[in-house]
Amino acid sequence: MRLASVAVLLVAAVGSARADDSSVPGFDRPGLGFSTDTVKPRKVALEFGFPTYERTHDASGTSREVTSSALLRTGLTEAMELQVQASPWTRRRITAAGVAATTDEGIGDTTVSLKWAGPGSSETTSWALRASAVVDTGRSSFSDGRQYALAASVEHQLSDRWTGAFYASHQRGAGSHSSTWSPSVSFEATERLGIFIEAGFTATSDEPHEAVAGAGVTWAFTPRIQLDASFDAGLDEKSPDLQAGLGVSIFLE
Repeated sequence: MRLASVAVLLVAAVGSARADDSSVPGFDRPGLGFSTDTVKPRKVALEFGFPTYERTHDASGTSREVTSSALLRTGLTEAMELQVQASPWTRRRITAAGVAATTDEGIGDTTVSLKWAGPGSSETTSWALRASAVVDTGRSSFSDGRQYALAASVEHQLSDRWTGAFYASHQRGAGSHSSTWSPSVSFEATERLGIFIEAGFTATSDEPHEAVAGAGVTWAFTPRIQLDASFDAGLDEKSPDLQAGLGVSIFLE
């Protein structure tokens, strides 16, 4: 049913491709950060991740998690948009030597955000803020409880094809807090194909710090439909071994 719904949206987006594409915003996926563009009023962007895969190994065993995600973005004003993100399905399998494997499935939490494109942005440099609240609607094993976060993203056009970006966020809730920083560089290889590299560093109050680095590609099937693939690998033994995902983003109006 989920795939059928996405197929219908793809057909609708292809059918509207003849319209003016100048209002198509930058999509937030893939990558650790988000774009500085906002969706305008009466327009909608839908971004799906299926699946996202994460593998973590430590002394206690190996955890493999597969997650689906759906993000809806719609404009409230010319500079502000509402975002609602859900995780309709998550599956986690944990294996350890000498112990029977355990598997758990269920839905994840829901995140509601406001994204604001800040004033003073130009054709070469732009910035945006995003305030988020996580509602613990998910299964207990896939929920971190109520969380609040504030994040910022800055993009700078280095040349016609090269763009540098920096993302930072701070999150609090459930008795802990964490901060994340992520620089990235993207390259527009062709009008349809984009490539990026990124690094991410997370400091958490009650868990080991994490460091990852990775890359990804985006391909514009049409100006309103983007396909993506990306991965991040852990840089030390305390970070997830691998995070990888595929996705599709669709703009409708």
